[in-house]
Amino acid sequence: MPLQSGLAGQRVLVTAASQGIGFAAARAFLEEGARVVINGSNSQRLEKAIAQLRPLGSVSGIVADLSKKPDLDRLVQEAEQALGGVETLVYVTGSPAPGTFMEQSFESWQAAAALLTVSPAYLAQRVAQGMVAAQVPGRLVFSASFAIREPIPNIATSNVCRIALAGLVRTLARELGPKGIRVNGVLPGYIATDRVRHVFEDAGRRRGVSPEAAQATLVQEIPLGRIGTPEELARVFVFLGSEMSSYVTGALLPVDGGILRSVG
Repeated sequence: MPLQSGLAGQRVLVTAASQGIGFAAARAFLEEGARVVINGSNSQRLEKAIAQLRPLGSVSGIVADLSKKPDLDRLVQEAEQALGGVETLVYVTGSPAPGTFMEQSFESWQAAAALLTVSPAYLAQRVAQGMVAAQVPGRLVFSASFAIREPIPNIATSNVCRIALAGLVRTLARELGPKGIRVNGVLPGYIATDRVRHVFEDAGRRRGVSPEAAQATLVQEIPLGRIGTPEELARVFVFLGSEMSSYVTGALLPVDGGILRSVG
């Protein structure tokens, strides 16, 4: 029996989608026939993204800062109005700047916790409230990082704060499963984005080598021998955000080219 995504006409909200991983995820859902609302904090980048995505299907955008509660409330309200409700939430967000533990300030920890811990939990709650009220079989998909299993050098705030997403996924899968809402997480490895480029630049600076040399050293640790593309990662968001994964909930799926060594 051929796999069917069941996404035609489905209502999808993708955060931080004006570029990078979020943009690729929005594109992938549109290619499956979904109706998509994308979010970004920069109005110019968001408009550019909408213009690029519009030929693929029904897409609109909402400017909102994911670290601010009023913006999160407005994002959910406007997305529900635009789509007539949300059936799939894909939570993607930017990352704090690279830095070791001893380089971080109180303010940098607060900002990282707000973006990587508080915001996804609150946004999920708001979206799930709408799903429960509408009695729709919803899907919540969170982008985390393989760093929650094996911390990455020099990105301390991300290593620490993203771990909360694992607890969020497992907690919500049990609480919301009886209401027909599935909750899963994706653990990207090194994906070709501006964020990863900055990580390589930081690593090169610390080692006294070029970013290209730092990347080449890292790639040697990846069994598939290369970093991934946003499009490859986006396919996994589509899988978890569709009926192709109808019996999957509470999962944390690595998409990392095999770099994780840990079991479980």
